[in-house]
Amino acid sequence: MSRRKFTGNSAKALLFLGLSLLAGQAAAFQGKLKVAGGDDTLEGILTNASLVLTAEKEGTKNPQDILAAAQADYGRLVGALYQQGYYGPVVKIQIDGREAAELPPLTKLPKVDRVVLSVDPGPLFVFDRAEVAPLAPKTQLPKGFNQGEPAQTSVIRDAALAGVDSWREIGHAKADVVEQDVVANHKTSELDVFLRLAPGPVVRFGDLKISGKSAVRPERIREIAGIPSGQVFEPAVLENAASRLRRTGTFSSVTLREAETLDANDQMDVELAVVDAKPRRLGFGAELHSAEGLALSTFWLHRNLFGGAERFRIEGAVTGINGDADSLDYHLSLSLTRPSTFNPETDLFVRAEFEELSEPTYFSQQANLEVGITRRFSDQLTADASVAFRYSDVEDDLGKRQFTHLTFPLAVTWDRRDNTLDSTKGTYLRVDAMPYIGLSGSASGGRLYADGRAYRAVGEEKKLVFAGRMQLGSVLGSSIKDTPPDLLFFSGGSGTVRGHSYQSLAINSGPDETGGRSFLGLSGEIRAKFTDKLGGAVFYDAAYIGANSFMDDTGDWHSGAGIGLRYQTGIGPIRLDVAGPVTGDNSSGVQIYLGIGQAF
Repeated sequence: MSRRKFTGNSAKALLFLGLSLLAGQAAAFQGKLKVAGGDDTLEGILTNASLVLTAEKEGTKNPQDILAAAQADYGRLVGALYQQGYYGPVVKIQIDGREAAELPPLTKLPKVDRVVLSVDPGPLFVFDRAEVAPLAPKTQLPKGFNQGEPAQTSVIRDAALAGVDSWREIGHAKADVVEQDVVANHKTSELDVFLRLAPGPVVRFGDLKISGKSAVRPERIREIAGIPSGQVFEPAVLENAASRLRRTGTFSSVTLREAETLDANDQMDVELAVVDAKPRRLGFGAELHSAEGLALSTFWLHRNLFGGAERFRIEGAVTGINGDADSLDYHLSLSLTRPSTFNPETDLFVRAEFEELSEPTYFSQQANLEVGITRRFSDQLTADASVAFRYSDVEDDLGKRQFTHLTFPLAVTWDRRDNTLDSTKGTYLRVDAMPYIGLSGSASGGRLYADGRAYRAVGEEKKLVFAGRMQLGSVLGSSIKDTPPDLLFFSGGSGTVRGHSYQSLAINSGPDETGGRSFLGLSGEIRAKFTDKLGGAVFYDAAYIGANSFMDDTGDWHSGAGIGLRYQTGIGPIRLDVAGPVTGDNSSGVQIYLGIGQAF
């Protein structure tokens, strides 16, 4: 066996390496905060403000980094105290018994064992005088900006912003604070604050100046932005303009900025900088249900087809792969949307859809050609109105039939959810109404459908969320036989009652099985968050299907319940649900559902 001999230089190198490793493994320093008066709330605020205590938590060992943090903490702690209304504090920071402020910034400390932050906040100051002038009509200053209230700097800042914003709301775009008179009386622990505002003239919008290279024509950018030249300035106009431009999906970046100066007529230009997004996009999706099988979907999107931010989208889907049914469903749609067509908030769309549906109770081949508009009234409220030509060739237990209709779909959506894929609070309501006129001997009637959802989280960390859903549907005017089967209602599956097979609840008239003309669906979930990534859910679903347009004794109920797992991703939670029947007939046993996003 050969042995390696170490030279003197090698031994020194090993000794140096060992000492370096020992130094790297030295214990981190200890940080200590002492607050006179024992105010737990104030102690928490100062802890969050301190870089020294943050460095201790992160295990910082470098003495120079600790010294820099300690010297920065004087200003940070005093600033935090000012925020809370303490204007006579005494802050001492000692590093191993030496005052940090007395150490030169480049002092080379061999090590740091202990840093003590001693804070005497002094008395809490209150407002004696709290005034902002002149104020615009209906200005609402913060409630805390009053005589006798704690004189927090955040309240002073909010009062200044409220005063300026109120003037801007009525057209004074260049309103600003021109004088700040703040005096602290340390004998009485009172603060006098006077803020003088200069409203400036009433400003009107000037021209929209566009910068940046874009494939969208400038006149179309102006139409979508919808900033009315010559109209009195409103901040909401700029906010809405930026939202509309982003909502087209055509731009990856939108920046609006008010010009610094006004022209001779008190008009203000607006500067717009846009960056185009990639014009084309390709996407895929998949869902797996134990009974319904695998569903695959894809889409291709062009964001700027004709140079006017028109969105052209082709979608295709195949469902029922390896499902309980013997055949597949096919869906193909083409749509073209032109934003801001009749006015900035109204989009025009043209859509063509082709479907072949091999459902448990019917087979249908159908086409739908539709032209309509979408009007956005606010970020939460939208409405759709359209006219469509609809043809379907169907076969079910009632025989072979053809349907031709002229339809008038109407929809209103009120969406106040915080997250469409994983809601923890808010509500959602969509109401659809579709009158239809029969052509070539088809019957006339109408279809109503409503979907309402509500969400409520428990606790600040939102680890427990209660979610509820109600669906209502009705077909009016036409009988079951004279209504296209896909307009009738069924229940069972991931969208209605989990734990029952897809469309397992229908109307049975002797040997004939069809959809119903009335529908009520109820769902409840309790969602729990175990870790940042992993969560679970328990749920119960129930539904009614009836032969008549309104609920009566012609219908039947079924229900299901189950548990699920949720794994958070960047695009929403991956959902795995396992459910079984509670009431109603079902021979398929336990059902498994896998998809992206919550069930509702």
